Amino acid sequence: MRFYTVIFTAFLLGCALSATGQTPRKTTREEYILKYKALSVRQMNITGIPASIIMAQACLESDNGNSRLAVEANNHFGIKCHKPWDGDKIYHDDDKKQECFRKYDTSEGSFFDHSEFLRNRDRYAALFSLPASDYKGWAHGLKKAGYATNPVYAELLIKIIEDNKLYELDTEPVNEQLLARLELEQKQNIIEIDSYIFEVHRRQRLRNKVKYVLARDRESYKDIAIELGINLKKLEQYNDTNDHVLSYGEMVYIEKKKRSTAKDQPVHVAGRNETMHSISQRYAVRLDKLYEYNGMKKGQEPMPGDEVFLRKNKRRR
Repeated sequence: MRFYTVIFTAFLLGCALSATGQTPRKTTREEYILKYKALSVRQMNITGIPASIIMAQACLESDNGNSRLAVEANNHFGIKCHKPWDGDKIYHDDDKKQECFRKYDTSEGSFFDHSEFLRNRDRYAALFSLPASDYKGWAHGLKKAGYATNPVYAELLIKIIEDNKLYELDTEPVNEQLLARLELEQKQNIIEIDSYIFEVHRRQRLRNKVKYVLARDRESYKDIAIELGINLKKLEQYNDTNDHVLSYGEMVYIEKKKRSTAKDQPVHVAGRNETMHSISQRYAVRLDKLYEYNGMKKGQEPMPGDEVFLRKNKRRR
């Protein structure tokens, strides 16, 4: 008899919960910003994309983390599969039915991939010559470059930035003290959502058909060489540099970079604060070859707006 009493009680409880029509509480915009603003500042520090733009796009594209793509695929920016995506996928109705979208193991992966998506497509190259404080220029530039089809996309981003004072993230000095404070704010506020996590297993990725991994915070080439069983001198040669402390998310090639890029990507327009070495790392092209293709001496650097040839330049013959 006791068994049937337990079953009946459970049945009544289930009916009561069903009758209330309770659904999981949605994350508010304030909670969402608090959760991810430190990560946005980190990405700005690595890439030069304004933290305000990163955060506003995430808010808009993911419905403050409540969209199906964000919840089921950790995709906070609505990035579709595109080529050469070889990761997990999720299918979702968008402009067309059942379009292919990228699926990530963590939210952090989505934020990193968003930055790389912008950095490695020519149509967004001009944005990187804008100062990080020019969020309006970035918003209109993203719309003009075709990031979204919504005709008022730029205005929506600007409104989110100004309503939530996200521009303050762009103007504060980017340093470890700021990042620590932002992360402490996150921990001190009780939110019924998990905090983002960092990649535990070091995934190998491809750029220009060259394997690379992402550095964790304050790692050195020596740390990575020991972990992956690669000779340190070779690892330094692969990356055209000497051993030093790496920034979080920095690309580290674990095999020799190529002599040039593919034929459909012959030129890069230099952005603000870019160096020949950073361009070499961005495209997985050997640094000595970049100097050769551009008739430059070792140590020379491009100016913002300069064309940097990534393949042998026939026009210079």
